Amino acid sequence: MRHQAVTRPRIDHSGLIAFAQELVRVRSVNDTSMGTTEADASFTVADKMRSFGWDPTVEEIEPGRFNVVAILDGGQPGKTLMFEGHTDVVTEGDTDEWTFDPYGGDLVDGHLRGRGSADMKSGVAAMLFATRAIVDAGPFPGRIVVGALCDEEGLMIGAKHFAASDLAAEVDGAFICEPEAGEVCITQKGALRLLIEATGKMSHGAMPSQGLNPIVALGRLQRDIAVYESRLQAEHGEHPHLGLPYVTPTVFHAGSVVQMNVIPSDALMTLDVRTLAGINHDEVREQISALAAAVTTDTGVRFSVETIDDRPPTSISEHHPVVEAVVAAHREVLGETPKFGGVPGTTDGTILWRDAGIPVVVYGPGGKWIAHQADEFVEVQDMIRHADVYVAAALNFLGQIATAEG
Repeated sequence: MRHQAVTRPRIDHSGLIAFAQELVRVRSVNDTSMGTTEADASFTVADKMRSFGWDPTVEEIEPGRFNVVAILDGGQPGKTLMFEGHTDVVTEGDTDEWTFDPYGGDLVDGHLRGRGSADMKSGVAAMLFATRAIVDAGPFPGRIVVGALCDEEGLMIGAKHFAASDLAAEVDGAFICEPEAGEVCITQKGALRLLIEATGKMSHGAMPSQGLNPIVALGRLQRDIAVYESRLQAEHGEHPHLGLPYVTPTVFHAGSVVQMNVIPSDALMTLDVRTLAGINHDEVREQISALAAAVTTDTGVRFSVETIDDRPPTSISEHHPVVEAVVAAHREVLGETPKFGGVPGTTDGTILWRDAGIPVVVYGPGGKWIAHQADEFVEVQDMIRHADVYVAAALNFLGQIATAEG
């Protein structure tokens, strides 16, 4: 069947920029200490969808945590494509480390500045305005699902809920609009989050022989885990798109009461394990549990190892239709062939692939390494370029070949 060339719909670039600014100005941090969630950002997205004439579903996944999903039918038979992004952002941290207001959403020297500007409110804005341009231009094959999901920065409850839905089973491919510096990312690291609790015996700090110090035991275990990480890296090597696997301690806490002359009875450590294809997560757990058991034998301190979250690495062929649609669109719009790359972390796409079998490609505006840092920003032109590519990529995937207007 021959594809009919169509004129690529025009995006409201000024509206796109203004909406991205509006989103950045919403502090959408899931912060239990302050009682905040990403709800206001979710409502902002839903209101914008309604202003386009869409009828989004706003579903509360947990108290104060909402998924916003709109389905746009093209009026012709065809596949179903999903644009996916998240509305939550990580904390701004110490504001003294910022040289500007983290939630100012201001435009300076061609940059949109603020927490979430790159990760990933520019991507959310771009996918909304790209879809609007396609819908307003007239009939198109198939359907577009636009999903702004909650809790990507946490346990991805929004993606897990969506992946279990009947709608997810109908999605043929998804563009995950995370910041990847123009790379078409076809692989993602896996993530295994472990909580290790150590139980010793409280005693006076001046009489350590009368207790069992869980801090010292955890220190021993951390040393042994570092050796295990080196062994894992030597065994699996460096992935061309993802680099090395890592086993990283991220939280260390000792005792419910902090007192300098008391050895606490308990302590805990969390591990953020980032894996590559070929690394079995069950084996990683078993290895770390065995290391903990060895420390117990030497010190008497008992350990428990609990899995908090488990996300597999993902990969997709360069020749999958969802990937080829983005590659072709990047060439059409920008006049150059994009680089293939990988996501050093994980995205909601990990869950969509694992739980719903949705083929995913990650491609979005913003630098790959700026996420979660102070002074976060995105180039305005990068946001516009990606929105234009999204239009062409969607039409490519749904069965049309988009050509530039003129």
